Amino acid sequence: MNTLHQKAWNRRRIFFLPLIVIGFSALTALVMFLWNWLVPSIFHLTAITFWQAAGLFALSRLLFGGFHFKRHRHRPPFANPQFRDKFMNMTDEEKADFKNQWKHRCCK
Repeated sequence: MNTLHQKAWNRRRIFFLPLIVIGFSALTALVMFLWNWLVPSIFHLTAITFWQAAGLFALSRLLFGGFHFKRHRHRPPFANPQFRDKFMNMTDEEKADFKNQWKHRCCK
C-alpha cells in the first residue's frame, strides 16, 4: 500500500515540477513587463532583465508574502462537527446572542 502511494506521488511530482517552473517563469515575466512598462516612465529608473525580475519577485515574496510551503487549510466553522452540533442545538435567542457577540468582536 505504501509503495502505491509513493508511485502516485512520484507521478504527480513529475507532472507538477514543470508546472511550478512555468508558473514561476510566467510570474517573473509579468513582474518584468510591469516594471519595464511603469517604473521607467514614472520614476525615471532603468529597465530590468528577466533575472533581475526573478530576484525582485523572490525578494518581495520573502519580505511581504512568504512562500507557504506548509498547507494551511482554513475551514469554515461549520466544517467542525462539534461546532455545528452545538450551534444547531442552540435556541433562537442563544443564536442571536452568539451572532451579536461575534459582530462586536469582529467590528472593533
